Parts: sequence; structure tokens; C-alpha cells
Amino acid sequence: MRLSQSLWQTFKEVPAEAEIPSHRLMLRAGLIHKSGAGIYNLLPFGLRVVQKIERIVRDELDKAGCQEILMSMVTPGELWQESGRWDLMTEMLKFKDKKNRDLCLSPTNEETVSDIFRNIVKSYKSLPATLYQINTKFRDEIRPRFGLMRAREFIMKDAYSFHNDKESLDLVYKDLYDAYCRIFERMGLEYTVVEADGGAMASSDSQTHEFQVVAETGEDEIIYCAQTGYAANIEKAKTKRANAPALTGDAAYEDVATPGAATIEAVAKLLKIEKHHTIKALVYECISGEESKIIVAFILGDDTLNEVKLKAVTGADHVRAASESMLSLVGLVKGFIGPVGLSEKIEVLIDEAIDHEGLYVAGANKADFHTKNIKPSRDAIHAKRVDLRLACSGDLTLDEKGVVAVRRGIEVGHIFQLGNKYTKAMNVTVSDVNGKPMHPLMGCYGIGITRVAAAAVEQNNDEGGIIWPAAIAPYHVYFASIAKDEEVSKIAEGIYHELQNQGLEVVFDDRKVGPGFKFKDSDLLGLPVRIVVGDKTWKDQEKIEVVWRHNGEKLLVSREELVGTLKAGLKV
Repeated sequence: MRLSQSLWQTFKEVPAEAEIPSHRLMLRAGLIHKSGAGIYNLLPFGLRVVQKIERIVRDELDKAGCQEILMSMVTPGELWQESGRWDLMTEMLKFKDKKNRDLCLSPTNEETVSDIFRNIVKSYKSLPATLYQINTKFRDEIRPRFGLMRAREFIMKDAYSFHNDKESLDLVYKDLYDAYCRIFERMGLEYTVVEADGGAMASSDSQTHEFQVVAETGEDEIIYCAQTGYAANIEKAKTKRANAPALTGDAAYEDVATPGAATIEAVAKLLKIEKHHTIKALVYECISGEESKIIVAFILGDDTLNEVKLKAVTGADHVRAASESMLSLVGLVKGFIGPVGLSEKIEVLIDEAIDHEGLYVAGANKADFHTKNIKPSRDAIHAKRVDLRLACSGDLTLDEKGVVAVRRGIEVGHIFQLGNKYTKAMNVTVSDVNGKPMHPLMGCYGIGITRVAAAAVEQNNDEGGIIWPAAIAPYHVYFASIAKDEEVSKIAEGIYHELQNQGLEVVFDDRKVGPGFKFKDSDLLGLPVRIVVGDKTWKDQEKIEVVWRHNGEKLLVSREELVGTLKAGLKV
């Protein structure tokens, strides 16, 4: 492609609304164009990146036995009403047609694919079956930001599998897991697979994993252990506290005055103890459907409660901190809540990191007093021991063979085991081996196609611009001709055609601008390699300059060596 004939414009200015590297660089490098809040157009270079990502995804899913379909972006509201999600999906853009029928722009497609399946498949003999699509999605984000990273309209690959039993679901799940690994490896991205929370999508005992591209600017925190390879989203991670021994002994508990000490910091300072020798009380309202209940959760004083774990443990749809008026209704005093003497009507949870036989300080359930020498096994017998704490850097793995650290990542893929949540809600059945109707189990497998493109830029950039992995770069080679001599210019033209004939994707910068301008645009666009033909180097040595974008390495090669050098370096 000749730049002199292309629709391409770069920009020196950093867009005011662009907060992260991918947003800034994709706008500046002319890959995307903003139409409105969270709505972007893919320009020629940006589209080529997306198409290459799609090609890799299709190739691996087809090899894994999946079948591609294309579902409508507009979905009838009746399908969502049937599944019970019409009023639950707050990010769904809803509208009515001329006959006043409910419609929406699909934010996801469990309902549509279930409807397709139930109208085609009638017997267990047709299972397992996996369908996928690559299509546009729309989610009406309240605060879209970060360009393609959190846009309202985006391209996504979503796949759905159907099974007659859990064994079949596990096998296909593993096949798709492996396919995802190959996809991100082929793209040249550093990624990690983490245990994840399925949220409302999957049951608490189902498998679910996230595929995270490692990047310093990632929104997600990942708990990772280099020694053991353990990795999990911080919301799901299970670890052990390190270096937090409890006080020991058999002393009876006693109340002590702690006037005004309503925080862990104040209590620890007043009583001259470590914060991990205290127990912190957190009171939550747990809401399930139309019902709600108050739960008191106890964790070590210097730990943080993981609300995702709390929600999973309680089975609640939503959890939120209880208001002061709620505390008063159940006789709890803010800042002075402890496990001793709590009403048995109040559900009490105590974190597993609290030593059951240790001694601790906690609130005395009366203003300005705390209780010393609380032994959970003796004084909190009605509390249920569960994992509630948020894992953190420096923790041990559960087998104590490694120490974990926190890395940041960008979620680009997520796979779930859905069970029969949707097939049951929508009465999707097939005949089992005995001829009786059964609700098939489902799996769900997503990849954010446009998000992958942005994540690749987040992971691969420097002060000059983007550094594309070769597999998803819009083109392989940036060819800058800086020759003024007519004969050398003709040689450059010949080299351009030779490279194309050898299957190399070449951007030929034949614009009438200076070398410095071309080289800055080359770095900004970030193609894997730049080659330069200039008067002096060619006339003196008949050499072509080759510069690798990822490390700045420069070579001078002959015309005969050029194609081999490029193909070896690009691995194409």
C-alpha cells in the first residue's frame, strides 16, 4: 500500500480525553476515529488489526470443532423477558418498533442462541454442539472511557456450547480453554489465565476462567505466584496470611474501656497491640430477590473484606454495607461490634485467617468498650468459618509453597460453565437416552476482539508509539524511500514490488516529506520492521537499512538478502 494514495493521518497532539496509552496512540496513529461517547470507527489500519485478530480466532475455533453463525444484533424483548433478564440488564439499550414491540441492541446472546438451539436440536444424539459468532455488541455504559478498552459499541466473539451431561461440558470447556491459549500465543501477547468469579453468569461451583493480557495499566488485579504458577483474579484468589501470628493463652475475655477508639488503628494504638491482633467487624445487608438480611462478618484488623466472596458465601444477589439505622435496629454499636454476646438471630461469619485458638481484641457491643482475650473457638461458637479476606501481595499459596504478588491485567477473554440456567428458564429441552426431556447444560466463551487490539497496544508501546506483535500488526513492513536520485527511486519501486510478490505486507511511504517526518510516523504506527532506501547508502554500498521496531536493532543488508532477513525476523 502506498501512503501517498492512502486515507491516513497522524496527529502530534495528545487527545484531551485519552487517559491510557492505547487510547492516545490509536487516535494519534490514525487507527480509530471517535463518533460519540464510547463509539469509534475503525480506520483502515485499525480494521486490518481487528481482521487479523478475527482470523486467528476463527482458525482456532474451527479447529476445535465449533461452528460459526451470525446472530442478529437487534433482539426481540420477548426472549429476554422469557429468561428473566429484561429488567436486570441495566446496560441494555431498549427501544420499540412501529408496532410497539420491545427490542434491544444485544449486549450478549445467551437468549438468542438458546432460541436457535431449541428450534433445531431435538435429541441428545446431536450433542455436544458449539456455536460461535463474531459480531457487534452494544452496552450502554454510563461512563464509557479508555477508547476501545471500554467502549459502548464493540466487536466480540461469543461462543455457546450445549451438552447432555457435566462430563461432556468439562471436555469441551477444556478444548476451548486450550484453543484460547493458542489464540493469545499466536497473537504474540503475554497473557495469564486466572481463576475467576462467574458473577451472575455462572454458579459458584462451576468452572470459570479469565484470560488476562499483562499490562501495567490494566484495570484488573491478578494474584500470581511465580514459584507455583498459581494465578487468580484478586476477587477469586484464595491465599494464606503470612507473618500474622495470633496471641496465645487461655485467659478469659474481659471488657476494657476504649473511649472514642472506634477504628482498628485507634484501638491498636491505645492498647499497644498489632492490628492483626484485632478483629474487625463489617456489617452488610445481603439482598436476595425481595428478601434481605443482616450479616456480621469478622476479619483480621488489617485485612480487607472481599465482597465477591461474601456474595458467594451468602448466595445473595447483591450485598451492601448496612446503614447506621439498620445497625440500631439489631442493637449494634458502630465501631464497637464484636462476636461476644451477639444475638443468635444475627448471622455471623468469621474469616478463616483468624486463628480459631488465638486471642484477639474486638468490640464489646457497647459504646467506648472493647473485649480482650477473645478466643473464637470458645467465644464465637455460632460464627461460621469461611474465606472472606481479599488476597494481597506477600500472602502464601494455600499449599504454602510460594509467595504471591499482585500483577495488573486486562481481561480479554472469559469462559464460563453456565449449567442449565438459560435452558431451564427458556424451557430448552432435548430428548435424553430414555426419550425423556432434559435441559441441556451450557458453556459460554467470550473474547473481546476490539479490546484485544487495545490491550496489545497497552502491553506493547514506548515513547515513540505502538510496537505491534507481527501476527496482528496492520502490515509487516514500513518501507521508507528517502531517495532523491531518480535511479535510486526506481530501485526502491522495484524492491517494493519484490516484497509484495514474496507475500510480505508492505506500507510504502512514498510521500514527498522529509525523512524525520517519515521515521516518526513509522515509530508511531509501530509496524514490526522499517526498511529504508536512501541515496547515500545505496550509491556507496548498495545496501538497505533494516530497523526492528521492538528493540531498535539496525542492519545493513543487500537486496538479495532482504527478503530472507525480513521473513526470518518476522517468522512469516
